[in-house]
Amino acid sequence: MTPNLTTRILFFTGKGGVGKTSLACATAVSLASAGKQVLLVSTDPASNLDEVLGVHLSNAPTAVPGAEGLFALNIDPEAAARAYRERVIGPYRDLLPAAAVASMEEQLSGACTVEIAAFDEFTKLLGDTQATSGYAHIIFDTAPTGHTLRLLHLPAAWTGFMANNTTGTSCLGPLSGLETQKSLYDASLHALTDPATTTLILVSRPSRAALAEASRTSLELLQMGVRNQRLYLNGVFTAQLPADHGTYDPAAQALEARGREALASMPPALAALPRTEVALLSYAPMGLANLAHVFSPIPALPEAFAVEPAHPSDQSLAALIDNLERQGNGVIMTMGKGGVGKTTLAAAIAVELAHRGHKVHLSTTDPAAHVAATLAGDGDSNSAGLVPNLTVSRIDPAAETRDYSQAVITKASPQLDAAAIALLEEDLRSPCTEEIAVFTAFARTVEEGERGFVVLDTAPTGHTILLLDAAEAYHREVTRTLSDQPDSVRNLLPRLRNPNFTRVLLVTLPEATPVHEAAHLQADLARAGITPYAWIVNQTFTGQPFTDPTLINRGRREQPFITEVRDKFATRMATVPWQPFEPTGPDRLRQIAHA
Repeated sequence: MTPNLTTRILFFTGKGGVGKTSLACATAVSLASAGKQVLLVSTDPASNLDEVLGVHLSNAPTAVPGAEGLFALNIDPEAAARAYRERVIGPYRDLLPAAAVASMEEQLSGACTVEIAAFDEFTKLLGDTQATSGYAHIIFDTAPTGHTLRLLHLPAAWTGFMANNTTGTSCLGPLSGLETQKSLYDASLHALTDPATTTLILVSRPSRAALAEASRTSLELLQMGVRNQRLYLNGVFTAQLPADHGTYDPAAQALEARGREALASMPPALAALPRTEVALLSYAPMGLANLAHVFSPIPALPEAFAVEPAHPSDQSLAALIDNLERQGNGVIMTMGKGGVGKTTLAAAIAVELAHRGHKVHLSTTDPAAHVAATLAGDGDSNSAGLVPNLTVSRIDPAAETRDYSQAVITKASPQLDAAAIALLEEDLRSPCTEEIAVFTAFARTVEEGERGFVVLDTAPTGHTILLLDAAEAYHREVTRTLSDQPDSVRNLLPRLRNPNFTRVLLVTLPEATPVHEAAHLQADLARAGITPYAWIVNQTFTGQPFTDPTLINRGRREQPFITEVRDKFATRMATVPWQPFEPTGPDRLRQIAHA
């Protein structure tokens, strides 16, 4: 049974890979089957609503065949950004010199514009009740970030400040087109923060990292006034065969125990939220028939399981590390959909290379920054000390933004009065400044690959692509705001495009959505002139001697996707089997490297 959700608007949010889309779709199908008119909306730039629902969607509501009363649409952030830029710039094309128009276009070319444009699109669904009056429920797959909500609270967003700004700042440019939308935005913010109107559903899995991320998200949105929250725990596993059964499955018992331990250590504020637990399914939550059984699962039946031999072209992670090691230095980047294990594999590769005697720097550009926790472990013999030859860092957005902002203010302040400095400081508090600051730090870290190995645990797919695609725009931005372009920034793109210096590892799970999202990422990287070195299929159940029916069936489900990666996408591929232990601490990370 679907939980009793009474508010008209439902937002699903959470760490990548926890199942937001699956649960949003299952909720939508359940409400529609109860006779409600439901609109399901994705604001994710890598939306896979089409694949889950089995229907081709656009930016207009589309009826989902077989689910009477259910309509769905995708908000395409890039298309929204293009339309948004034209709406802002169009009226000035015939009035201003070409150089001035070009400058406006550059100001509106960054990630900040994409984020605001997407929000601009869904405020039409959120704040304009006339536009959605026919729907009893509107379900959003991915909620607005705290960044987005903070932008809408910036007073200068409504002043037109950027139209006359000559200070060299950049970050309120995207907001200059919002002034005429103020009443709609006010209505949207009111709807988001009204507990009688909106429920925010935090989706997590029973793992320490996912629960920690959900807790951070909850706090950030609480600070923005979004208080009606509840927790959906997805993928909760209970072993079907008891420990005293003749076919006792130690792996199933270990998986169940890991989940219980993670839930027992859940942050108190998160544990206090109303909670719904959703079982780990033996079947894919895709298609209307399976979505109808997400909240009331069909039990898996025990069947004989034939272990399939490994394909001769598949590598182990250890063999892949052998190949990476031969170069002697350079950058290794793990990329892929959120939740596929990029951090764990980056740490495992870094620890193994360091153990082999190489100088290694492990760093992350992921705002969630789980690298330190992954290395720390829990009870490993080496968890309290440093791994020889390994240094670990995090590109801290707050610290980098603070340093970058101070440099801009120091440069600009001699020409400004107190009021202009105050506006400049406000401008520099927006997310665009953070992206530029993180970019310059990222370039510095990549440069270290000239002197040893740098292993980068990168942010989830959309963030990574924005970072790489925006590189040349950021080159110009750094030059404009700081005058002198650092060598690390100037040389970043050539380094990333050099296959003998940067090796991109696409990490995926053996499931439809992570595989196809990684394939889209590979295509985006190709357009940026970057070719992935290898694919890693992580946490495979295939070929392992399970007796638990759920785990057996999950292993069977994986085969087509492993084959698809091998035959269609990857020039080389490694597989990493699922491990019964929490993959943290140097000793266990080395076990993963040799699994």
